[in-house]
Amino acid sequence: MSVTIESSSLQGGSLSEKKPEYIDLKNIGEHARTVQPFKVSKHQPLIQGSVSKEAAIATHSALHFNLTPEKEKKIREMYDRLDADNDGSIDIRDLTQALASQTPHIPTAMAPKLLAKMTPENSDRVTIADFTNYVLAHEARLAEVFDQIDSNRDGEVDMSEIKSYCKELGVNLDDQKAMSIVKKMDQSGSSSVNLNEFQDFMLLYPSTDMREMVDFWRHNLIIDIGEDGQVPEDFTPQELQSGVWWRHLVAGGVAGAMSRTCTAPFDRIKVYLQVNSTKTNKLGVVSCVHLLHAEGGIKSFWRGNGINVIKIAPESAMKFMSYDQIKRWIQEYKGGAELTTIERLFAGSSAGAISQTAIYPMEVMKTRLALRRTGQLDKGMFHFAHKMYMKEGIKCFYKGYVPNLLGIIPYAGIDLTVYETLKAAYTNYYTEHTEPGVLALLACGTCSSTCGQLASYPLALVRTRLQARAISPRNSTQPDTMVGQFKHILQNEGFTGLYRGITPNFMKVIPAVSISYVVYEKVRKHLGATMS
Repeated sequence: MSVTIESSSLQGGSLSEKKPEYIDLKNIGEHARTVQPFKVSKHQPLIQGSVSKEAAIATHSALHFNLTPEKEKKIREMYDRLDADNDGSIDIRDLTQALASQTPHIPTAMAPKLLAKMTPENSDRVTIADFTNYVLAHEARLAEVFDQIDSNRDGEVDMSEIKSYCKELGVNLDDQKAMSIVKKMDQSGSSSVNLNEFQDFMLLYPSTDMREMVDFWRHNLIIDIGEDGQVPEDFTPQELQSGVWWRHLVAGGVAGAMSRTCTAPFDRIKVYLQVNSTKTNKLGVVSCVHLLHAEGGIKSFWRGNGINVIKIAPESAMKFMSYDQIKRWIQEYKGGAELTTIERLFAGSSAGAISQTAIYPMEVMKTRLALRRTGQLDKGMFHFAHKMYMKEGIKCFYKGYVPNLLGIIPYAGIDLTVYETLKAAYTNYYTEHTEPGVLALLACGTCSSTCGQLASYPLALVRTRLQARAISPRNSTQPDTMVGQFKHILQNEGFTGLYRGITPNFMKVIPAVSISYVVYEKVRKHLGATMS
């Protein structure tokens, strides 16, 4: 028995008949191996296998009539820069790495949100088609935002337009802050921003909501680690109501606790040298380490750290509340205008003075505990404080208060001034960067903090000697006033005597700044206090 099969083929655009093919059913098994199953589709896919990025862009450009060859090239270059591992797609690691290295003005915490904007649902990788869609759509939305800010319709956004638009959204900026935003976007040095510069700067910011963008500018382009230590951060009424403020305070408190604990040995060595090292009794860092270790072992290097950490919470809370109130008074006096940098520095220094006044007894306790000998705290901290009160009276808790207060203003002023100067010098020298990276910011913060300490250190030394005078036999005959201490040190030890113990103080600056910054960022992100 046999079966006849007829087939046809397409030749030259017309169907042609083939001769009948006879199959012997006894050998049907052999024929089955060469016959395609009925389930196989007659229709072949248009594109098979992998597609190059160039081919994908070319295909995509055919669907977007306004995608010019220059635009195609720009998108391809951007995509290649973001594709850090060169695997042909962009994932969360690529985005995080790119934000950190290429666009430091946009926090890496934005990477998940940015990835979600670029990819379709249930996808964790960005293809070249996805990226092209995102770029074209996001640039169109940014163009609409730019038109809203550009009030005079001249195609350029300047300082006054940024300031005016932010004010409409309830965020008051002074001229210096508004110009700071413009300078970071401006690539031509014209002191204004055109549409292309605006789009380039904001392309990888995953939102075009103007309120979010203004908050992003205010937090990430103006306030950073260089001035956080001396001038508390500003919070909008919305942030105060939403609870963002306490998350930042908690993050700062945890960062401060970790930083102080990790660098506590340097602090104790500094205090010991300030009090005990003189011209006739010269002590260095190494000899001091041997003395402290011999007296109390490894644990002795953390004496006084407990109360140093405990005082972070009340000090931060007092500074925040005082700064907020002083800022309100200044704004009311100015008719609601935003504070200038000098006014913020004044408000921050005043808030620091108020918080220091409130917690200063704990500051004295820290110095006394750092200088105590083994066995003097066996009955606890409260008994230690009670003994101080019974022996010296209430005044002992405010020894050295005046030089401590005077040291706040020069330290804050010089720290902030040097920081801003170094940042400006960096951006002027490296013109390809609109904003210094994290390492550059840490370097600026370290240098500015060092300069601030150099200016205020003599006051800190006198403060410590006055705090420790009653328990230090070597210093018991020294004057009990700030002016008297300065005269005594200059007469007996010379100008260098005002900088006793500054070496360990410098040694702790870099680790303290680095640890504080890293821990603050980690805790802030964990608490969800993102810099929107």
